[in-house]
Amino acid sequence: MCDQHDHDHDDEHGQALGRRDFLKTGAVATAASAAAVAVAATPGTAEAGIYDPPAKPALPPSDMKLDLKRTALVITDPQIDFLSPKGVTWGVVGKSVEENNTVANLGRLFAAAKKTGMTVAISPHYYYPTDKGWKFEGALEKLMHKIGMFNRKTAYDMKGFDNSGADFMPEFKDYIHDGKTIITSPHKVYGPEANDLVLQLRKNHIDQIILAGMSANLCVEAHLRELLEQGFEVAVVKDATAAARLPEGDGYLAALINFRYIANALWSTEEAVKRMGA
Repeated sequence: MCDQHDHDHDDEHGQALGRRDFLKTGAVATAASAAAVAVAATPGTAEAGIYDPPAKPALPPSDMKLDLKRTALVITDPQIDFLSPKGVTWGVVGKSVEENNTVANLGRLFAAAKKTGMTVAISPHYYYPTDKGWKFEGALEKLMHKIGMFNRKTAYDMKGFDNSGADFMPEFKDYIHDGKTIITSPHKVYGPEANDLVLQLRKNHIDQIILAGMSANLCVEAHLRELLEQGFEVAVVKDATAAARLPEGDGYLAALINFRYIANALWSTEEAVKRMGA
C-alpha cells in the first residue's frame, strides 16, 4: 500500500516537473526574441518604453469616479500556477510578473479593499477530469490541459488542493479566506460567462469594478469585455496583472493596448489604492 502511494506520488511529481521543464526549455528560450520582435514592430517604443502610455493620446481621458459602496475589487486567477515560480506557467509569465511586481501589487489592492470594507470577489480557474474530454479547444486551452494547469481531482474533493497549482497564492489566503470575500464558481475558458460572478455582484448592488489578476490578455481582458457588456463600469489595474511572452507575441502588450481602448479607466496600483481611500 505504501509502495503504491509512493509510486503514485513519484509519478505525479515527475509529471509536474515535466510540465515545468516543457515551459522553461521550450518557451522561455524564445521569450527574449519575442519581446525584441514586439519592440521592433511598435513605432516609437524604443525611446519611450514598450509599455509606456502614448505621449500624445488620441482617446479621451477617463472620468471614472468611485463610489465605494457600489464598487468591488475583482481578482481573476490569483493562483500558484500563474503567479509563483512553482507554477507550471512561470517559464513564460514569470518575467512579466516580476517586472510589474504583480504579486505585491495584488497584495496592496487586497489590503486596501479590506481596509475600506469594499466588496471583494475572486473568479478562479479550475479544471476537473471531465474537462479533459472536451471535443474541441483553442490553442491556449490545449496547452493548459496538456501541462495540467489548474487541475483539481473533482469539484467535491479538496484532497491534494492545498499548495497545488490550482490553490491561491499563500500571500493572499488571509484576505480570501476571511469569510467575507466572494469566491465564485470557476470560469472555464477565459470570461465569467460560465460562472456566477455577475450574479454575485448584482446581488451586492455593485456596478463599478476594479479589475486585476491573471492573465492580462486572457482572463482579465475576457472579464473586462463581459463586465462591460453587462453594464458595469470597469477600471483595470495595469501593474496588478501580467501575461505570457511567446513567439506568437507579447500577451501583456496586446492586453494593454486593448485596455486603453475599451476600459473605463486604466490605473496603476498606486492610483487605484489612492482612489480607494486607503
